[in-house]
Amino acid sequence: MAKELNEDTGFHVSIKTLLGIGAGMATVISMWFILQADIAEAKELPVPPPPDVTRMEYDMKDQLIRQTIMTTQDDVKELKEDMKRIEEKIDRLR
Repeated sequence: MAKELNEDTGFHVSIKTLLGIGAGMATVISMWFILQADIAEAKELPVPPPPDVTRMEYDMKDQLIRQTIMTTQDDVKELKEDMKRIEEKIDRLR
């Protein structure tokens, strides 16, 4: 037999149940406000700094280092040629 709900139908709720519902609502509401405060704080935080070395800067430094190595290599070749000339002059003086 199904009971029919109408205006005269009543139900009983214990005080424990009411306290449990109130505590649950208080927990959910406090979590909502804490979450909103955390979001507001996160919006005010400073923007993270850009990375230390960008890709373009890395490529430019790499190119500069390679160019410096090539220039040093040319300088060493010149020094070797100068050393040969100096050795030849020393040999002629002996």
